[in-house]
Amino acid sequence: MKNRISRREFIGGLAAAAALANVGSAGSDSLSKIDRFALVSRHDPIIHKFEPLSPLSVGNGEFAFTCDVTGLQTFPEVYADAMPLCTMSQWGWHTTPRPASIKGAIFKPTAYDNYGRSVPYITGKTGQDELYNWLRENPHRLHLGRIGFRLVKIDGTLAAASDITAIEQRLDLWNGIIYSRFRFEDESVAVRTAVHPAFDLLAIAVESRLVAAGKLSITIKFPYASSTIQAAQWDSPDKHRSDLWYQNSNIAVIDRFLDSDFYSTVFKSSSGSFEQKRPHEFLLRGNGTATLDLSGYFTPQVSNSRALPMASDTFSASESYWRKFWTGGGTVDLSETKDPRAKELERRVVLSQYLTAINCSGSMPPQETGLTCNSWYGKFHLEMHWWHAAQFALWNRLSMLEKSLAWYGKILPSAKERAQGQGYVGARWPKMTSADGRDSPSPIGPLLIWQQTHPIFYAELVYVNNPTAASLQAYQEIVHETARFMASYAYFDERANRYVLGPPVIPAQENHPPRETWNPTFELEYWHFGLTTAQKWRKRLGQKRDPKWDDILRKLSPLPAKDGVYLAHENCPQTFTERNKDHPSMLAAYGVLTGEKVDRDTMSRTLKKVMKEWDWAETWGWDYPMTAMTAARVGEPAMAIDALLLDTPKNHYAISGHNYQRPDLPLYLPGNGGLLYAIALMANGWKGSPRRNAPGFPNDGSWTVRSEGFNNSLFQTI
Repeated sequence: MKNRISRREFIGGLAAAAALANVGSAGSDSLSKIDRFALVSRHDPIIHKFEPLSPLSVGNGEFAFTCDVTGLQTFPEVYADAMPLCTMSQWGWHTTPRPASIKGAIFKPTAYDNYGRSVPYITGKTGQDELYNWLRENPHRLHLGRIGFRLVKIDGTLAAASDITAIEQRLDLWNGIIYSRFRFEDESVAVRTAVHPAFDLLAIAVESRLVAAGKLSITIKFPYASSTIQAAQWDSPDKHRSDLWYQNSNIAVIDRFLDSDFYSTVFKSSSGSFEQKRPHEFLLRGNGTATLDLSGYFTPQVSNSRALPMASDTFSASESYWRKFWTGGGTVDLSETKDPRAKELERRVVLSQYLTAINCSGSMPPQETGLTCNSWYGKFHLEMHWWHAAQFALWNRLSMLEKSLAWYGKILPSAKERAQGQGYVGARWPKMTSADGRDSPSPIGPLLIWQQTHPIFYAELVYVNNPTAASLQAYQEIVHETARFMASYAYFDERANRYVLGPPVIPAQENHPPRETWNPTFELEYWHFGLTTAQKWRKRLGQKRDPKWDDILRKLSPLPAKDGVYLAHENCPQTFTERNKDHPSMLAAYGVLTGEKVDRDTMSRTLKKVMKEWDWAETWGWDYPMTAMTAARVGEPAMAIDALLLDTPKNHYAISGHNYQRPDLPLYLPGNGGLLYAIALMANGWKGSPRRNAPGFPNDGSWTVRSEGFNNSLFQTI
């Protein structure tokens, strides 16, 4: 947020961007056999009371606004300990200044033995607790500003949440607009809320006699940043500045300064006037009519009021964008199914499309809570990027995945430095990171490896969807450098004449000690996929196969199994029953992947053992779709449905569609994205799947699955 341009440059850029106002999503299938409007609209979330775990959001993948039942952020205290109401963006980050005690300090890595070679990992605090914590917490994503109503009672006091009655709020999914209606002191208030599809801009329209009476106005408040789930500090007014740079009767331009970080805002109204109340608080009052509108624009650059859409323009643009979104791409209709669980599954699928579109389709990989509130200080986890966004390629919305893939190219130099610093070649991707691509210290994160192959997987999804020279050109360096690291990471055990992964390594099932773990099942299969696919890319580019990669593919260790089932890793004690919590990641080898090294019967036994013995209360939201995909591939479609709808604490979906995990993780978008990937696979098939409609669903007459708009050729390869 430190890069600033002149206001003249900004005005020109904004005018050019205006041409994007009515851009829709990729794909078009408007001549639909399925009644898409009926399918989508029957799952509009409807709220009649304060729901602290189900606030509704509007957004565009780069910017999102989460509101309470008033359609704004009027009563944040009701949601503070559940799901905070935030205004967030992809670019909105803050860095707390380094304390003097750690200025210039360099974090000391921990040495791990790798077959006689010392490899540094930033895992332990090594006596540097203050630096360790600062590096983990910075930069952190911030709440850009609270926009809410100021409601004044007859006695002159401000309204409390208990004063709001007759609540009726609906998220109109088809148009991307939240409609809120409530009563305050026996007066009706109607509110519309939307975000522009092309600008980081919030639109609000209000109708109520309270506006003309001066009893309802809109407040705009700015906080200092925080690395907490709330992403805001409201009790530190001296740590930041809110400079009113320009104001007239209906425009306010406010520049924000937080330490060395900056962003700017423009607020515009056709029916009200602005005034500053306090250093970080501004007020929009009506001009004597019963209506009030507001456009609020947020940008990391200097702002100007010109060329910004008014609220009415934003509502129109939102309607156009979301209609194109819903009529384009793939869709699945379960309405004719006899199984009573189908209605809930269809609801989750529809809402997950909306939630991943507004939270996970931006220019960087998303944090696990997207643009809704903070998790892990707002940083994103690269192993989770697959679960958020790979599904876009399957649902024929490839552009929503590709937006974030350019980021890998931006951090490629640092990924190469990371590999080189550990004695490897190629690019080693970080785990928990932010826009800069710097890995955060963690006892687990730096030792994970399953995110390493993801960029090859994404590149292959792009190419299969769009098999052109342009696709090859765009991602060839990412594929090549990723494969180079994977090849150098695999250790050749001469005595056993095989290649080994680890130690040290922590598998996707994270509860295994890194110094005692090697050859995790899923990671071995993923290494095979990655190097095999990288060789395909060399051939497509007219290059010779890499002989080292071929040698690894021939001699890569077999998937570890014991007692007829796959283990989490080769050194796992007994079978997996002693550590049967967290992710049952061995299933991913033939669920997420096509399982070229997998014995299907062994995987089938593994799946059944997992379903029977796993501690499902200690799992995560994406474990259920992962299990479902494995069940589908081994020919257990009924078990796939059971896995998707398993009644366990972390597989519940709120009214809003969010997948709750725990108090500090009230939403979990990898669960939503994983569900979409699984449903697309089950509805359309996979490499070697039975040749029938919806091969991943039961074929006993209990399920009727209608789907359309998918790229059928893709499902022959995944």
